[in-house]
Amino acid sequence: MQSNAVGWFEVPVTDMNRPMKFYETVLDVKLDRNQMGPLDMAWFPMTDESYGSTGSLVCHPKFYKPSTEGIIIYFTAQSGDLNNELSRIEDAGGKVLQPKTRISDEYGFMALIIDSEGNRVALHSRG
Repeated sequence: MQSNAVGWFEVPVTDMNRPMKFYETVLDVKLDRNQMGPLDMAWFPMTDESYGSTGSLVCHPKFYKPSTEGIIIYFTAQSGDLNNELSRIEDAGGKVLQPKTRISDEYGFMALIIDSEGNRVALHSRG
């Protein structure tokens, strides 16, 4: 059985309402919030189980801390052109670190951003 290298990801947050609004605005998606005791999660939607993986915003006072260092998660720009998502970053409370940049003809484009919590993440699109 073949599967994706990443099965799940978690984006650390300190206040669930602010990053939920940020990601719902920028990615134009609806997150599903779930409280599990002291663990507060907001799951990203999964529309195609054959491509990519999904994950969650996660808030826990002891175990999660936003950071601009470490692993970078690439969010797929559902619009097909990440300039659309980039145009919503600053109004949603984030910052663009690296504008739309060509990776290659084969792999498309990427951009680096800081989300509303201070996490460094990336956007990706083919066009």
